[in-house]
Amino acid sequence: MMLRRLTPSAKAGMAVLFVIILAAAVPVLFTRVNPDELDIMARLSPPSAGHPIGTDHIGRDLLSRLVYGARVSLLVAVASVGGAVAIGVLLGLLAGYYGRWADGTIMRLVDVFLAFPAILLALALVAALGAGITSVIAALVLVFWTQYARVVRAVTLAEKEKAYVEAARAIGAGDVRILARHIFPNVLSPVIILATLGMGTAVVAESALSFLGMGVQPPAPSWGWTLAFGTRYLRDAPHIATFSGLAIMATVLGFNLLGDGIRDLLDPKFRPQ
Repeated sequence: MMLRRLTPSAKAGMAVLFVIILAAAVPVLFTRVNPDELDIMARLSPPSAGHPIGTDHIGRDLLSRLVYGARVSLLVAVASVGGAVAIGVLLGLLAGYYGRWADGTIMRLVDVFLAFPAILLALALVAALGAGITSVIAALVLVFWTQYARVVRAVTLAEKEKAYVEAARAIGAGDVRILARHIFPNVLSPVIILATLGMGTAVVAESALSFLGMGVQPPAPSWGWTLAFGTRYLRDAPHIATFSGLAIMATVLGFNLLGDGIRDLLDPKFRPQ
């Protein structure tokens, strides 16, 4: 029923994401070539029957690299957004519900993280932790949790003053029960919307870090690394940068379209009249 109420653009985004997730989960449906297999004689070759979207600078099949690279991008997106949601929701609930010193301490911590540009903070954290997929996920969690904390705090401040919370408190419900049973369900809608949109941001961030050499390290397939090497051969082999850029663009567009559709579905203010 909820799928029927999604806008056509949201359904298009869901279809794009379905294909990308299917490619990451079952790559043999799209390619049977090992992503690390070398064909030196075919390096920088354009799209052909043997290599549908060409090869990279050392002769690896580009389609295989992009299909297996989807696993890395989606893993980083899901893990980093999931970790950021867990931390942000918990701290946002505590800040909004208890106020005073808890609110002041948590929000000042948020201000410290927001004082730095996101990509620079991620670069600094990855540099401190060491390049690699685990470091990228940890860095993105520390960069993204602030936005969830701020949204959840704002919703909690509004909800805790409502009559149903006062009624629950009057019958003896404890703070944990009020937060878990009454306030938390009301913060889920904005968090789900923000998390869906945040997936696309995480894909771009992982690709940017890999592009700069601070993310997933070769020979692991990565869209950012493929794009970085592709920019070196734009004149001789433009297909490398083109197709890797299109993979990133399609994934981000899919998450954004789906996020907008979920927002229209869950938030009455955005529903078409």
